[in-house]
Amino acid sequence: MSKLTWDETGKRTYETGVNQAVLYPISTDGAYPKGVAWNGLTTVTESPSGAEASPIYADNMKYLNLMSAEEFGATVEAYTYPEEFETCDGSAEIADGVIIGQQSRKTFGLSYKTLIGNDTDGTDHGYKLHLIYGALAAPSEKGYQTVNDSPEAITFSWELSTTPVSVTGFKPTASLTIDSTKIDASKLAALEAILYGSESEEARLPLPDEVATLVKAA
Repeated sequence: MSKLTWDETGKRTYETGVNQAVLYPISTDGAYPKGVAWNGLTTVTESPSGAEASPIYADNMKYLNLMSAEEFGATVEAYTYPEEFETCDGSAEIADGVIIGQQSRKTFGLSYKTLIGNDTDGTDHGYKLHLIYGALAAPSEKGYQTVNDSPEAITFSWELSTTPVSVTGFKPTASLTIDSTKIDASKLAALEAILYGSESEEARLPLPDEVATLVKAA
C-alpha cells in the first residue's frame, strides 16, 4: 500500500479552450458523410439532464431509487456558422441569395476539441476530442444593434437537443470523448484523418462502434 498524496508535479491538470469545430449534416441513412469546418465557434456548454432519482417506498421505508433516463443537450455560441448549417437552423434557399426561415430542421453531428493542461506542460499536455450525434438546433434570437463607438460582433447561440445512437454492449449515447493522453498516437491520428478528412477522403463523423473498433485495433 502507499499513502495518498495530492498536487504532485505533473498531475495538476485542467481543461480549457474550444477549437477545430466541425459540422456534419446527417444523410438519409443515418450516417454523417461530409464534414465542414465551423469557423468562429466560441463556446460549447454541455448540459446533460435527467438521471433523476424517483424514490420508491415499501414497508414504511425507502425501498429503492429508480433513475430516469439521461439526456444530452448543449448550447453552442459562435460569431458565424457554415452555410451548411442553414438547413440545420430551419432555413432554405429559394433562389440565389434568397433565404427563408421556419423550414424543417436537419439533424447534424458536431465535433470539437478542448485542451488539457497541467502544471509542467501548460496547454501542450494534451487535448480531448468531443463528438456529438443526433443533434437538433432550437430556434434562437438574433440581436442586431447599431454600430457605435464600442462595436461588438453579433454572437449567435443555439440550444441543442439530441437523439442517441446505438453502441454495441452499452446504452445508446449522443456524446463521445477521446482523451489524447490515454490513446495511442497512431490510432488518434487515424481517427483525426476520418474526422478532418484528407487529400483523398471527405471529412466524416464515425459512429461510436467504428471509433471503438479503431481504438481497439492491434
